This record gives sequence, structure tokens and C-alpha cells, in this order.
Amino acid sequence: MRDNNSGILYGKEAEKLERIAFILKTVAHPMRLGIIHLLEQHPRLSVSEICELLGSEQSLTSHHLQNMRLKGLLSAKREGRSMMYSLKERDISLIIDCLENCQCNM
Repeated sequence: MRDNNSGILYGKEAEKLERIAFILKTVAHPMRLGIIHLLEQHPRLSVSEICELLGSEQSLTSHHLQNMRLKGLLSAKREGRSMMYSLKERDISLIIDCLENCQCNM
């Protein structure tokens, strides 16, 4: 809700916008967007599978995966010797889909 006099956002609207901003800041890197895109297509992938599909180095990919996991966007589960990653929230995909479909100055 918005305070008509000051224009300040508060309540659930402010919380929602803060969450969206947090997600956008967290995924604001081409490799992170690529990881999310892959995890939309494949519900669970290992680090080595993500590296192979993106053509990226494992150390850099692991760094990005760890960052997104620590910020609560991805889930990780050990299966044998591999860590399997998946999207934790569908909201991430919805926000990115919205941006991809935007025709803003393109």
C-alpha cells in the first residue's frame, strides 16, 4: 500500500518489491541467468552437467551456484559424489520470463 501524502511504500507491497529487487540483484550476471535457464528446462543438474551445457569452467560455475544457493534461490542436495542443484522458487522464472518478454527499447 502507498501513503498518499509521502509516496512511501509500506506493508506487503514494499516487501514484494524488496524481494523482486533482491532476486534481480542476485541473478544479475549472464552465467547466473544461464544457470537458471538450464534449471528451468532440467529440474535437477549437477555442477559438471551445468558446466558442460554452458561451456564454463567448474570453479567459476561452482562459485555462482554457491552464491545463489546461499541467497536462497537454489536448492542443493548431495547424491553420491555430486551436488544436484534445482530452483528453489518458481518466482525466479516468472520474473525472468517477464523481462525476456519485455520489448522495452529493443
